[in-house]
Amino acid sequence: MFSLNKVIFPVDFSNRCRGAARLLDSLHENFRPVVTLIHVLPPPHFEYSMADLGGGLVQEYTAARTEQARKDLEYFLDEELKHYQLKRVLLEGDPARKIVEFAHNEGADLIVMPTHGYGGFRRFMLGSVTAKVLHDADCPVLTGVHMEEVAEADNLKVRNVAACLDLGPASEKVLRWASEFAAACKARLTIFHATPSVEGLAGEYFEPNWRERFASEASARIADLQKLVGTDGKVVVDAGDVSRVTCQLAKQNHTDVMVIGRGSTSGVFGRIRAHAYSIIRQSPCPVISV
Repeated sequence: MFSLNKVIFPVDFSNRCRGAARLLDSLHENFRPVVTLIHVLPPPHFEYSMADLGGGLVQEYTAARTEQARKDLEYFLDEELKHYQLKRVLLEGDPARKIVEFAHNEGADLIVMPTHGYGGFRRFMLGSVTAKVLHDADCPVLTGVHMEEVAEADNLKVRNVAACLDLGPASEKVLRWASEFAAACKARLTIFHATPSVEGLAGEYFEPNWRERFASEASARIADLQKLVGTDGKVVVDAGDVSRVTCQLAKQNHTDVMVIGRGSTSGVFGRIRAHAYSIIRQSPCPVISV
């Protein structure tokens, strides 16, 4: 049975966190996880050497910073997450590494963290901490660029869930997670797939019905996946750039949450798939990467 028992929620005390908390709270009728709020204090960086500052001043600064963070964390998101059992943990070190390690050691089912973009280019950015967590985490990560825009509404619901499939090796896992999540939320499941866009050069022959052929082949493979997983979601296939098409389909279908895949390859390329960052940056709704 699908469940979310342990949720890790890194916080930086911003409005993005409040928006993400409202989205998480909207799931309380379907899930009752223990939510752990963690704040990570990075090591202090000084313009002067430790010797110039003096050991006593360094200790005083560090103690004051830690105490302030502890006070800020003590009641943060009490109202937004009032339906959940909350734990609060203050850590120190590299934020991304500490978040990933903590989630792994706790056996977390989900990490919730908004992106960290600012200004006119905000929707095209991912904060470095979020990017590293997406890269390294071994559990699903819920994130999105519009977290602070989540409405403060009692009727906020997840009604439409989309599984975005690239028909690669991870597609079964993505579809299974999305379908079980949608079922637990009593939401509708839709499946998106973007086929390659093939246009002939001037004077070059290309098959005139390539769109139909690609769509037919993709639909057949998705039908096989749905049979394997045991789902019967609506399938929408379009041609073009993966990120652009996926996000357009999400908007057109009034999607509340998209579920996308991440790779499982270790090493320099990590877990994140080629299009995941771009989808998250452009998505009109929160994205869960699995």
